[in-house]
Amino acid sequence: MTTDLPTTGRTTGTGTLAFLATSDAEALIARCPSVARLLPDMAAALERQTVTAPGLLFDLAPLTDDERRLLNEILGEGEVAATVALPDGVMAEIVESVFAGLWRVRFLGSDHTIIADYAEVSAVPQAVRRAAAMTLPNLDLGALPDGVMNAPAVLAEIADRAEQYRPGEPNHVISLTLMPMLAEDLELLVDRLGTGPMKIVSRGYGSCRVQATAIHNVWSVQFFNAMDAILLDTIEIGDVPTAAQAAMEDFRDSAVRLREIGEAYFQ
Repeated sequence: MTTDLPTTGRTTGTGTLAFLATSDAEALIARCPSVARLLPDMAAALERQTVTAPGLLFDLAPLTDDERRLLNEILGEGEVAATVALPDGVMAEIVESVFAGLWRVRFLGSDHTIIADYAEVSAVPQAVRRAAAMTLPNLDLGALPDGVMNAPAVLAEIADRAEQYRPGEPNHVISLTLMPMLAEDLELLVDRLGTGPMKIVSRGYGSCRVQATAIHNVWSVQFFNAMDAILLDTIEIGDVPTAAQAAMEDFRDSAVRLREIGEAYFQ
């Protein structure tokens, strides 16, 4: 299997509707009965999914090349994408579809061959949570160097909040932008927190970049404007940051739109 994930760059459903209105799409739809059966099942999953429930998976490996191409055109690319490093050299490539809360997830082996390909209905894909669970349990402050100003206090706050955090509690946010930080402070934070196994990018008006640190439940979250200049630099302690998650209203809205497409073009 060598078909790539969608690379159209669409961030709305406009491209999907434009494609489905063509004669090429009509002929493709006629050759793809599995997609016709899959869409209402995905819509039903979106209708019943909640933010805290485990992901609902749809294995796409059995699809033919035509069926995968058609599904790619329908799902398109939404605003969130992620790369996740897993054990044994396995890499997960994740792209949210134009239907928020419906994700394409593909696992690549160390030799870059595709070992799994599925769609997932969830607030955030399970691969992200699996990787987040593999980070270090505690932040070791150790001896701190001279020549820094606010980094020691920030590190102590991070360590304390990470130790106290319990699932379901709201995340705690530390804004580095709103406090005086020397270059040495930022270098120390990067050194002590390390880099975790996943990076998430949420596009829109500007972008939000979420990087897991090497410490459990600790994330670097940065917001950029359309010119790629940083607007806000934060450390977030807790669950996967909300900027990378789908919300309840996303599931319901996506269910309605996906069911409308199924009824309009596949019945």
